[in-house]
Amino acid sequence: MASYIIVVIIAYLLGSISFSVIISKKLAGFDVREKGSGNAGATNMLRSVGVKGAVLTLIGDCLKGVIAILVAVIVGKIAKNADKALLVQLAGIAVVLGHTFPIFFNFKGGKGVATALGVVLVTNWQIGLICLVFALVLMALSRMVSLGSVGACVLFPVLVLFIKSNYIVTEGSSYLIYSIILAVIVAFNHRSNIKRLLTGTENKISFKK
Repeated sequence: MASYIIVVIIAYLLGSISFSVIISKKLAGFDVREKGSGNAGATNMLRSVGVKGAVLTLIGDCLKGVIAILVAVIVGKIAKNADKALLVQLAGIAVVLGHTFPIFFNFKGGKGVATALGVVLVTNWQIGLICLVFALVLMALSRMVSLGSVGACVLFPVLVLFIKSNYIVTEGSSYLIYSIILAVIVAFNHRSNIKRLLTGTENKISFKK
């Protein structure tokens, strides 16, 4: 039990490091949550701070997910009797929740897309790459980041149903429930975007800037 608690705490604290807030204050002198959409994520950083800030945020948020999963794998090797796959799954969920509700930044964070991407890429590189390409294609065609993000999070559990190989850890629990939980978290964080998508009022982004 101790190994599961340790992994959840570490992953949540990693997720709570809000790179967008730190970087926006450093580069632009303001908290990005006070500008634009009010979201602590790469898209709002792009609109409010610029390309450099958005790229740094994207990399930092993605790495949080990567590191959280690697920590879970290491703990799984130390804790011999632990469900190794469950450790990975708990880490993935906790780091995304930490990003969404960061304890260090008044529980007001981002929507978890980049962090979830890092999590999925390490959990299963094949599924992660398919989701990434799918998201990028949707974003390029629609010029709506939210559409690509939501589309990829819906695709994730579908792929888990059919792809049974290339998981970082295969010993232990199934990844299906885990994939559904992650998809629900990210989709829930995009609920306002989904409403705008349905009404045709969602903001578009220019890739020429």
